[in-house]
Amino acid sequence: ATVFVNRLQFGPNEDLDRYPRDLEADLAMLAAEGVDAVFFPDESSMYPPGFDTAVEVNGPLTQRLEAAQRPTHFRGVTTVVTKLMQITQGDRTYFGMKDAQQILVIAKLVRDLAIPTTIVPVPTVRDPDGLALSSRNVYLGEEQRRAASAISRALGAAAAHFVAGERSGDVIREAAREILAQQPLVDVQYVSCASLETLQELDRVGQTALVSTAAMVGATHLIDNHWLGLPAGLELPNADLSGLPPPLRSDPEPA
Repeated sequence: ATVFVNRLQFGPNEDLDRYPRDLEADLAMLAAEGVDAVFFPDESSMYPPGFDTAVEVNGPLTQRLEAAQRPTHFRGVTTVVTKLMQITQGDRTYFGMKDAQQILVIAKLVRDLAIPTTIVPVPTVRDPDGLALSSRNVYLGEEQRRAASAISRALGAAAAHFVAGERSGDVIREAAREILAQQPLVDVQYVSCASLETLQELDRVGQTALVSTAAMVGATHLIDNHWLGLPAGLELPNADLSGLPPPLRSDPEPA
């Protein structure tokens, strides 16, 4: 496993300085999961004096959603991930599905640069009220924490429309917006129902889509999503989808 808080993916006025860091707790959790080795470099070894190189994925995947909100974010992500892959030489590289756009960008990076690794998406882990686990959840006060749980409920409502057979992108997006609008502490940045290939907003949903949202709860930036229709109809380059849960889909199960 690798542990590194990467300054390159934080924009101006974001939370780099206060971002949660607890290496001892991280190492204890990794040990409990049977991890054999952990790479936790310091800033100077990753970005020594004179470091001037960036790795950037161009195209629609880095123009929409989080990229529109945080213009330098994915350049920082792809730069650090490329360097970590070069150092660790892992056969399989695991990414949480909560950061859906990141997975799509990294999968394209791996394909375009012929990096010899397999991307393994890991299903999102949630608290009992549905809120996706995130390092930033510690910023939330009690009232904010209750309000933030509306994010997962909103996405669940959107996914339920898809499972029921709804294929209008506008209807699916509106199902999420209606629930989020009931929470004045949740300042919605976007609600999306988009193509998994390009992140272009969909008028009509086919076999697969990504329904996602980002919101500010107080000063805390939260993101979440549901991958609709997985794994049917989706091809991620150099990816192993065998560990994913059953897909959210509305077509009948085979007899």
